[in-house]
Amino acid sequence: MRPLVEAEQAVLGAVLLDPGQLLRLAGWLAPAHFSRPVHAALYMAMLKLRVDGHPAAHAGADEVPLSWVTDTVAEASRHVRGLTAAYPHTLAAACPRPGHASAYGRMVLEGAIHRSVAEHAVRLHQAARADAVRGVAEESLHCARRLTGVLTDLGRRWGGVEPRATAPRGPSPAAPQLSLPPDERVVADEWHLLGVLVERTARLGQVVAWLRPEDFAVPVHGLLYRCVAALHHRGEPVDHLTVLWEAQHRGLLADGAVTAEQVRDVCGSAAAGSAEYLAQQVARASVLRTAAASARAVQELADDESLSPGRLIGYALHALEPLAEAVRRWRQATGSPEPLVAARPFPDRIVAARTRSRLSPPNRAVRPPAAAARTVTHARPSHRSLP
Repeated sequence: MRPLVEAEQAVLGAVLLDPGQLLRLAGWLAPAHFSRPVHAALYMAMLKLRVDGHPAAHAGADEVPLSWVTDTVAEASRHVRGLTAAYPHTLAAACPRPGHASAYGRMVLEGAIHRSVAEHAVRLHQAARADAVRGVAEESLHCARRLTGVLTDLGRRWGGVEPRATAPRGPSPAAPQLSLPPDERVVADEWHLLGVLVERTARLGQVVAWLRPEDFAVPVHGLLYRCVAALHHRGEPVDHLTVLWEAQHRGLLADGAVTAEQVRDVCGSAAAGSAEYLAQQVARASVLRTAAASARAVQELADDESLSPGRLIGYALHALEPLAEAVRRWRQATGSPEPLVAARPFPDRIVAARTRSRLSPPNRAVRPPAAAARTVTHARPSHRSLP
């Protein structure tokens, strides 16, 4: 059995043995944080019974009435199938110490954070692939903003501070495999763009200001564009011969990265076309490829159960930085402003990482039902409750 499942059983067993533990969990642990539906249903039933004023909610650990268990099972059975009266005994046996409920709850929340980040990374990857087929980028940009918002919100809730992008320590991780290979349309746009830039050098200044060699899907095209841009920056003439000479100076001919035939073919492929429009298509395709690669990197981080939530969030934000830079250049190319993101209210800062397994103050007031419901909603790392 996975440690996460054991942690879910332990926290539920702790509340069954000592209902007072809910007072220390309800503010930041939500039913949606549990990975198994039966566990989510049991925890939701406990929260409801507590809000409804069940007598066991104020009972001590040594005087828990049997009705607390039976009523919990009855309420949970309304929302999930297959729950038997014997399962609460399994939960109670899985709890080492009821007083450590907060520690077990943090383990459950860590697992929920990993699942939430992985879920939004998968959505970004799927959106990038779908947008590449449709020839647009709006859904990918929306999913990228949403993933960044999720990471920022989770960082604030977990550590109580503004999260920052953090590069992983040690050797740099291998770059994710290209999961969005360029189609023929993208390759043709790149080929056509290089020919137009060489033929109509007056348009170079409007393109090299924001288009980068790494925006090209075909490596040869990116190398040739670097040569063309270098000639333009130095104020030298641009034609197939000067581009070939520049490629030779850069050692591209010697190592076989570029051939003379490729230079002649690309530089002689000019036809009627708009350099700005073609460059925008190249930049858009670059955004989608970068989105797919960043999403795959974030998903791999989320699948690494050894990462703490703080490190996962920092590393994931770092993995999204290349996408943010590609989007910035594409918006500069198209002249579209960055959408304004409204500041999200953050009334209840829930710093789960600092929660300890201590007894609650005896005079602590019970949270009213409405406030309890709002708190659970804020703490829920799901598609509806997170940005």
